[in-house]
Amino acid sequence: MDNNKKNKGGRKPKLNPSKNRYVFRLTDAENNNFLKLYEASGMTNKAKFIKTILFQKELKVVKVDVATMDYHTQLTKFFYQFQSIGNNYNQIVKMLYRNFTEKKASFYLFKLENHTKNLAVICKQVIELTKEFEQNHIQKTTDK
Repeated sequence: MDNNKKNKGGRKPKLNPSKNRYVFRLTDAENNNFLKLYEASGMTNKAKFIKTILFQKELKVVKVDVATMDYHTQLTKFFYQFQSIGNNYNQIVKMLYRNFTEKKASFYLFKLENHTKNLAVICKQVIELTKEFEQNHIQKTTDK
């Protein structure tokens, strides 16, 4: 008989159950505002969202800007291409001096140097455009 009392079956009771319930009503405008805030929060449970706001816990809203992510992706690809150009540059200089005469190698090296200057100008323009993009399009929060 003692075994029947110990093993009742079912779920184990919670240590601190939520027993208290509150109900409030919203107008259509208030409800639309509430739903916008709820969707912006990214939470999946409205009750947890309300409790978070009521007890002033820190609520973080993360917005993903697709255009910014795409710009970053393209900039990363460009950086890797620029890096591979630097590696190829070193290999070309070694090959020029190994396979050509001094005069011919210096002629080709002069051409390569001019192209490198053009690349440096392009790199400076990319850096300036990136700084401009960050200032104009990326939001920076200074609320803390």
